[in-house]
Amino acid sequence: MAKQHRHVGYGLPLILAVGLHLGLLVVSVIRFPSAEQEPPNQAIVNATLVRAETATDQAQQAQQQARAEARAEQQRREAEAAEQAEAERQAAAEAERQAQEAQRQAQEAAQTAEREQAREAAEQAAAEAERREREAAEQAAERERQQEAARQRREAEEQRQREAEAERQRQAEEEARRQREAEEQRQREAEAERQRQAAEEARRQREAEAQRQREAEAERQRQAEEEARRQREAEAEREREAAARRAAEAAQNSLDQAIAGESEAVANAKQAEEAANGFINLVRQAVEQAWSIPPNVPDGAAAEISVRLGPSGELFAANIGRSSGNSAFDRSALSAVETAAPFAELRELPASVQRQYREFNLRFRPGDIR
Repeated sequence: MAKQHRHVGYGLPLILAVGLHLGLLVVSVIRFPSAEQEPPNQAIVNATLVRAETATDQAQQAQQQARAEARAEQQRREAEAAEQAEAERQAAAEAERQAQEAQRQAQEAAQTAEREQAREAAEQAAAEAERREREAAEQAAERERQQEAARQRREAEEQRQREAEAERQRQAEEEARRQREAEEQRQREAEAERQRQAAEEARRQREAEAQRQREAEAERQRQAEEEARRQREAEAEREREAAARRAAEAAQNSLDQAIAGESEAVANAKQAEEAANGFINLVRQAVEQAWSIPPNVPDGAAAEISVRLGPSGELFAANIGRSSGNSAFDRSALSAVETAAPFAELRELPASVQRQYREFNLRFRPGDIR
């Protein structure tokens, strides 16, 4: 803001001084008998200076209440006000000097002036002093309005700064909230993934355990079936041995009863045994030729087929007596028996042993049939 220089004139103080001294002259004329002259009255000038100084003090007090952001402007204004007050004091001093000079001149002119002119001059001086006082008051009010406007502008700027700071803080809090929510979402997803993986691992373990249990159960069944097969084979072996013993006993009895027919009986028994062994071997060979072992069969797989033949060697029935645990292996063994039938060699056996070999079991193992 450009510095405003106020022109200080000396006309008004001069007029006031002239009017004042004219008034004093009139009073001195009226009080002529009093030889002692009273000192000039400077009440009007002093009152004007007091009012100007009071306005300056008020401006200084208002400026001291301003915020720190406007101190430089306030100091400049205080400097201007001080310069103005100094100019006014200088003007007052000059006016005092001129007033003294005017008093001297007025004393000389008062002797020839008329009373009416002195009164008019005094009235004009009073009016001019009142106008000057009003102007000083208006200027002080204008300075106060300017200071108030500056204060309002500062407050508005501070309000905008507070609002901007509040907005920045709100945005920072909003960004922090979004980051917290994003981090919480990532943690929830990570926890859900960990739970899913844990559940998947538990499921695999349960399935593995169930598979181990099934395998263990299958192994127990296989061992049980193997044990049952061995028991059946042992029982069949015992039966054959018993039959052999019975045959031996019968032969011995027949030897005791008919020595003459012993040679023939022994020959018939040997012939029947040889024929039976030959029949079983022929059956095994025929089945082996018809058997097609499926791929991927475990080495320990074994199946037992129960065979029942008719009088002419035709196949009446073929059933799985003991399963190997592999359905393909079981079906291949059963199919081999059905393909190799009928077994007409049964008719070549002696009539005494044909019925004994119409029912028998065949045990299938990879590379072996018994």
